[in-house]
Amino acid sequence: MGNRHKFTGKKVTEELLTDNRYLLLVLMDAERAWSYAMQLKQEANTEPRKRFHLLSRLRKAVKHAEELERLCESNRVDAKTKLEAQAYTAYLSGMLRFEHQEWKAAIEAFNKCKTIYEKLASAFTEEQAVLYNQRVEEISPNIRYCAYNIGDQSAINELMQMRLRSGGTEGLLAEKLEALITQTRAKQAATMSEVEWRGRTVPVKIDKVRIFLLGLAGNEAAIVQAESEETKERLFESMLSECRDAIQVVREELKPDQKQRDYILEGEPGKVSNLQYLHSYLTYIKLSTAIKRNENMAKGLQRALLQQQPEDDSKRSPRPQDLIRLYDIILQNLVELLQLPGLEEDKAFQKEIGLKTLVFKAYRCFFIAQSYVLVKKWSEALVLYDRVLKYANEVNSDAGAFKNSLKDLPDVQELITQVRSEKCSLQAAAILDANDAHQTETSSSQVKDNKPLVERFETFCLDPSLVTKQANLVHFPPGFQPIPCKPLFFDLALNHVAFPPLEDKLEQKTKSGLTGYIKGIFGFRS
Repeated sequence: MGNRHKFTGKKVTEELLTDNRYLLLVLMDAERAWSYAMQLKQEANTEPRKRFHLLSRLRKAVKHAEELERLCESNRVDAKTKLEAQAYTAYLSGMLRFEHQEWKAAIEAFNKCKTIYEKLASAFTEEQAVLYNQRVEEISPNIRYCAYNIGDQSAINELMQMRLRSGGTEGLLAEKLEALITQTRAKQAATMSEVEWRGRTVPVKIDKVRIFLLGLAGNEAAIVQAESEETKERLFESMLSECRDAIQVVREELKPDQKQRDYILEGEPGKVSNLQYLHSYLTYIKLSTAIKRNENMAKGLQRALLQQQPEDDSKRSPRPQDLIRLYDIILQNLVELLQLPGLEEDKAFQKEIGLKTLVFKAYRCFFIAQSYVLVKKWSEALVLYDRVLKYANEVNSDAGAFKNSLKDLPDVQELITQVRSEKCSLQAAAILDANDAHQTETSSSQVKDNKPLVERFETFCLDPSLVTKQANLVHFPPGFQPIPCKPLFFDLALNHVAFPPLEDKLEQKTKSGLTGYIKGIFGFRS
């Protein structure tokens, strides 16, 4: 590719196709341009100017794909690679036309790509066919979207079903599908002028609120039909986001200087204005959706607790404390529902929310008891189980006229049956634990008496202190003990005894002369 000072690109030609890696060079160029375009697609949401760069990179990707297809026409390339190169080029070309909103050209390119992949899937083994069929499924939503824009009105229903799949839609289609659904609802919203809630009809003059309320039933149905928990969670988040946007628009209409005047109308205490009532209705939808989402998460955690596998260090296992947190949030949402303006005088609403609060309090109390069971606090758990039965019985006695509104909530009767069985298990475990505790207490009490080991050889107990440097083996220092007096003999006559002379026992030698005299003086004796 040139020298160290200048780059000189080398074009891949048919003569160079002695190694299949030359084709990968061109393929990587196309993939690099396409992946950069996908990155720009995400950034273009906040920076519209990047859309021009996006289109430029898509055109570059198509150019490299066409070059790859031209090279694959060589006799050195097998038929399978030729077909895959044609499908790849058709797909990138369709993506470019799709972004340019050239629906007819885009659907032709996508159909060509789909046909090639279907033929390849039928010609190879099942393992290879899975990959080709996966590509066909990715292309199908784009084809239906193009068909809808061309004029096929039946395609919108198929697109809605694709939206409910576990993976949803990705790439360039995801945002366009959401925009299409919004546009469809906007057309229907033109005929919507009012909404009725709890016996009161409220006019709806804000377009964004009309669009949200129009799609409310569809969103709820989509959540029910969702195949996986991930899809349900995604739809819940989408619905909550739309609801928050609608509430914000209504809140802006309720100007600060008019809020107090709109809240209470003259001569009608407790009755709020239509706009404030609409705000309460939207807030009710938001809180109810949040409750359903948290309840759905709680059901998933309950299933995980029942199917809990042996502990795996790499994955955190669910605990009853996780459920307690979810039910705390649900109860907080119910408290906020009771404080909605305009519903203070609605006794039926207050009673309904009160019963729902009792249901979730019962479940929250149940999982608090479960957490106490795990740490062997039997008395606390037993008291909490009794509290669960108290809440559940209150719900059963007062739920007569509200059975329809409570049918979507967790079954209280099932909870009562489970609590009764748990109480029996708890009492049995408490008795067994009490016996073990008594034995342990007996042995540990002997250790707590600070008796040294030498005094308790006859009883066995686990004393960890025996293997330490301060092991209590014997009493040290030993205590004082009385002993009999031993007689002492004293030599009283020692200083008064005169020893006999011993000079006669010694040999005396006398020396004469001066030498002897001198030696005698200086003590030199022989």
